[in-house]
Amino acid sequence: MVWDNARTDPDEVQFLRPDPIPRSWPAFRTLRDGPSPVTCGQFRDDVLTLARGFVAAGVNRGDRVGLMSSTRYEWTLIDYALWSIGAVTVPVYDNSSVEQTQWILADSGAVGCVVETAEHEALVHDVRRDLPGLRQVWRIDGGDLIALAGQGRTVDDAEVERRRRAVSGGDVASIVYTSGTTGRPKGCVLTHRGIHCDVLAATEALKELLHPGASTLLFLPLAHAFARLIQVGMVYRRATMVHCADLAAVPAQLRRYRPTFLLTVPRMLEKAHDKARRRADDGHRGRLFGLAERVAVRYSRALDRRRGPGLLLLRPAHAVFEVLVYRKVRAAFGGRCRMAIVGGAPLGERLGHFFRGAGLTVLEGYGLTETSPALTTNTPSAMRVGTAGRPLAGVQIRVADDGEVLARGPVVFRGYWNNPEATRETFTGDGWLRTGDLGSVDADGYLRITGRKKEIMVTAAGQTLAPAQIEERIREHPLISQVMLVGDRRPYVAALVTIDEQAWPRWRAAHGLPAVSVGQLRRSPELRGEIQAAVERANATVSHAEQVKTFDILPRDFTEDTGELTPTLKIKRESVQAHYGADIDALYRGH
Repeated sequence: MVWDNARTDPDEVQFLRPDPIPRSWPAFRTLRDGPSPVTCGQFRDDVLTLARGFVAAGVNRGDRVGLMSSTRYEWTLIDYALWSIGAVTVPVYDNSSVEQTQWILADSGAVGCVVETAEHEALVHDVRRDLPGLRQVWRIDGGDLIALAGQGRTVDDAEVERRRRAVSGGDVASIVYTSGTTGRPKGCVLTHRGIHCDVLAATEALKELLHPGASTLLFLPLAHAFARLIQVGMVYRRATMVHCADLAAVPAQLRRYRPTFLLTVPRMLEKAHDKARRRADDGHRGRLFGLAERVAVRYSRALDRRRGPGLLLLRPAHAVFEVLVYRKVRAAFGGRCRMAIVGGAPLGERLGHFFRGAGLTVLEGYGLTETSPALTTNTPSAMRVGTAGRPLAGVQIRVADDGEVLARGPVVFRGYWNNPEATRETFTGDGWLRTGDLGSVDADGYLRITGRKKEIMVTAAGQTLAPAQIEERIREHPLISQVMLVGDRRPYVAALVTIDEQAWPRWRAAHGLPAVSVGQLRRSPELRGEIQAAVERANATVSHAEQVKTFDILPRDFTEDTGELTPTLKIKRESVQAHYGADIDALYRGH
């Protein structure tokens, strides 16, 4: 299924069966079913079959249907089947709590829900008494989709075709509940027009990545709008997706399927970099890797200069490290991957230069669930490392007097479901979307995100600061996993630090410390001294008032399971503050 981009009136945008179509063209590979690809033609037939099943089950135009599953072929299939009959997909993260699931299904008024596992089915069953509108639940692993397809044999293809042609650009395609770092999830109402415009603009800007013959390993949750955009873009461009729900299996699957580009989030690239450095250390090649890293960064920076990298020293050194280091770094991504699209949070500038210098160009973009989701992107031919790129076609960006990034364009959502007050608050009087992010736009139109407006801290002395920059600098240390600054209405800035569990054993052994957990050694002079050095290096990059005066090393890392990280691995600050309130208070004891 694709949108008919030949139509000029966005209100007339509708789904069309892509006919004629190269039925044998590989569209998907699903690891659950082995290496055999699902072709475009097979996908079309599967969508039609399942769409008939939903019609037979009584799903009508505008009905909301929950979808709680990990990233797999059936996720995409269900999404398109619901769209093709004018129904509305309501994604639910597969690790959502009982309370979150109940809220999303109740607030959206879902009439049905597709779940993946028996555990998901039991979770929905536990809250079903609070969901009077929920009529049916289908389980993927229980064979319910097969039964649903059988039920659809009574429905004529012409009925699906009629419903598909009735779908217009202004119709709701999906209600996506923000995972958010604070508060209760709000349902973003996304229309077919908004998604259509975003996909067309993004695939045109990234046509060097998204094209027939291109491939990617999709492992980010499809409940997140970023992964969903790539899903639709891949179908639209006839490229190949490999679905992979198991993050632990990603390295092996990258080597197996060797994608041409990667879709990821900054934290995963940070971990890949740190893993490469640890391997070098384990092979007693740590100094070599450090030198290769510096050359890669210098080489990438030189690419932005008119003269480019120097012929006498930088180019020869880069060529040597290409053989010794860089191609091994790329091998971890399958060997064919030369570009990655990253979103969800800003990527550190130094890390961006390192990967580009090593032959893997990382294209940063920016957007929100509320914007369908992409607003800006760097492209292979127009990129500036450290920025989120320039606006996509049809998108307008400006920065308010207080530094907040504002957006306008056809990709911007119509509002929050059942929440007119929040909708009013998120738009300015003249119709611009308040993104909640702080940033700047340079003379060439490149957007740079500097922090979240709600994360701005004001110390007791009245000093205003955004924590993202110094957090990023401290996190560059290979032993550190996460950093969160505190200090709002406090006498000075302090930090909570977590230790990388993979780097911990080697560091501990190298310093002659016993084989015990971080929690047992977090007060040790050796560990505190190591973290203090990282803090001091970061402090040297900011003003005195912004410097971290003290810190605490937490006994464990932040995780998504404990509610401290979002699905895209951003810190939920309110959750961390609630979990570690006593530790934060201790940092200010006596002041």
